[in-house]
Amino acid sequence: MGIIQAVGYKVRKPNAAQVAMQHVAATRPGAWLFARTLHHIDNALLRVSRGQVTLPAVVAGIPVLTVTTTGARTGQRRTAPLLGVPAGDDIAVIGTSFGQARTPAWYHNMRADPKVEVTYRNKTINAVAREAGDQERQAIWGPGQNDLCGLRSLCGPDQRQADSRHDPQRGELQRSTT
Repeated sequence: MGIIQAVGYKVRKPNAAQVAMQHVAATRPGAWLFARTLHHIDNALLRVSRGQVTLPAVVAGIPVLTVTTTGARTGQRRTAPLLGVPAGDDIAVIGTSFGQARTPAWYHNMRADPKVEVTYRNKTINAVAREAGDQERQAIWGPGQNDLCGLRSLCGPDQRQADSRHDPQRGELQRSTT
């Protein structure tokens, strides 16, 4: 059983207003605004709703899961809300940093320790993060998607890295068998 079935992950078709919000978020001003505000709003919504509601799910129709990693430098548990897309039975995650040039901290944490906890709507499972290979990336993201600057994802046990703003990281989570 993969992550999708284990946590009941569902991607619903967005309504017209949600599609419009996705377009706003894809603009430079939208990305700038959301990069500075969304994580604060999302953390509060997740806390108040006990993991049931996130802003991207409500306003843009994009399901969000939370991934807990171990800090690479501190060893402390760190939780980050991430966007995910189905990839077979597993989930490929998107850590966009809203088009910003920096690599998210969770990416470095997963490189240091790929064992993670994945939570979706209060259902938590253990998983192992790994970087998708080139063929997997094409299957997950489709052809021509290498131009998405700032798109980052996670890597895992095989620890391959091609960190560049113009060659984004993409990967997937797999359910842990341990």
